Amino acid sequence: MNEKKNDFLMLDTGSYFGKARVNDPKYQEDFTFIDTYELSDIDLKPFKCLVIQGLIDQKFLYKHKELIHEFLNDKKVIVFCGNIFMDWLPGGSNFIPKKIHSFQDYAVSVHRPHPIFEGVEEDDMTYNKGVSGFFARGHHPIPDRAEVLLTLPGGEPITYIDRHSTKGTILVHSGNDLFGSMNVKKTTVRISFQLMQWVRNEYQILQEKSEVK
Repeated sequence: MNEKKNDFLMLDTGSYFGKARVNDPKYQEDFTFIDTYELSDIDLKPFKCLVIQGLIDQKFLYKHKELIHEFLNDKKVIVFCGNIFMDWLPGGSNFIPKKIHSFQDYAVSVHRPHPIFEGVEEDDMTYNKGVSGFFARGHHPIPDRAEVLLTLPGGEPITYIDRHSTKGTILVHSGNDLFGSMNVKKTTVRISFQLMQWVRNEYQILQEKSEVK
């Protein structure tokens, strides 16, 4: 039997979508869930990754943004999926909605091949039951030297990695929770598992760099 890891800390927003994660057995081995408002009271040292969903109380995060900075400067990883509208995430910018003229304006493209999206078809990200726009409906302007992974047709960066704003690594996706694909029946099912593996690899690299210094 594999040892339980629970090294991902996901903030529970109390929403229907958040509760679906909390109650899903597939998440129990890797994720620890806490109420968002317990963030300032919990010991963050055991966790490699802090997962923040789009329906989070950003006013609360802004009030406690020093905890976000400290977590990252401990050479760890944050994954945020949603629309930023307050200055709580290092390097982050406010969300800009996509101007839409056609459903094709929501088409997702792989800007640069990356292990998180390996084997995932672009159309499977773009369309959900034949409807586009669920995956991302806009973007965040990227910080300097960010690595862009996915874009919309105008080149807007909808998913990026920032390794320079802090001593840690930040992945920002301007759409729904990338960890929410474990139960889908198309190639996007790969994203959640590949994202977890990438986070653990990234964390290991960050820690090894720290040891070298």
